[in-house]
Amino acid sequence: MAIATEEKVIKFEIHRQDDENSAPYFEEFEIPYRANMNVISALMEIRRNPFNKKGEKTTPVSWDMGCLEEVCGACSMVINGKPRQSCTALVDQLEQPIRLEPMKTFPVVRDLQVDRSRMFDSLKRVKAWIPIDGTYDLGPGPRMPEKKRQWAYELSKCMTCGVCLEACPNVNSKSDFIGPAPLSQVRLFNAHPTGAMNKNERLEAIMGDGGLSNCGNSQNCVEACPKGIPLTTSIAALNRDTNLQMFRNFFGSDKEV
Repeated sequence: MAIATEEKVIKFEIHRQDDENSAPYFEEFEIPYRANMNVISALMEIRRNPFNKKGEKTTPVSWDMGCLEEVCGACSMVINGKPRQSCTALVDQLEQPIRLEPMKTFPVVRDLQVDRSRMFDSLKRVKAWIPIDGTYDLGPGPRMPEKKRQWAYELSKCMTCGVCLEACPNVNSKSDFIGPAPLSQVRLFNAHPTGAMNKNERLEAIMGDGGLSNCGNSQNCVEACPKGIPLTTSIAALNRDTNLQMFRNFFGSDKEV
């Protein structure tokens, strides 16, 4: 006589919100367990069969994703109270019920999907790019010394996922602080031999309201960053650079320090 065994399931509590103006609520789901599942594959399972724990048919959960390799940064959400990438959040390593919420730093679009425009606007503000006209061949540019290139590469790993902004207590609806990621990008592009042409402009951009002075040095960003980027090291370096820029502005100088 065969003995019936209970099927192993994964339990979820998912933050739902129909649109930006709707009242949020939590909905519970249970899906069959499979080995090596991550949160994204679990959400895909719910999307294929959108029935909640009560057996009621519901709308598929909305979330963002892209590469599924922790490179694009799109699938950031709060998982069991911690902001992180859902593509690398393995179900076997999470306490159940697994609670999924959108990042609160950004406006909710729907369910777990948020609008990260705040962060992208900050990158525009600090000119986080190398302003070179690519319509004609400029020839090879200046090379970075290998030692500088190595630490600059670490800063270039930023995937604008927004996790550091979510973890930062100084980034909220009552503050215009641009957050750790854009600040670190200022250091990255100022270190580039060609990007240094606009160094002063980037420093001026972070010396005003919402800039470097709004950082409370809580260091939550370093602990939360999925790429291990030395964000507070960049902020410390920028404190020095902005102080020098302030002296140049006050005393006047055409010499780069």
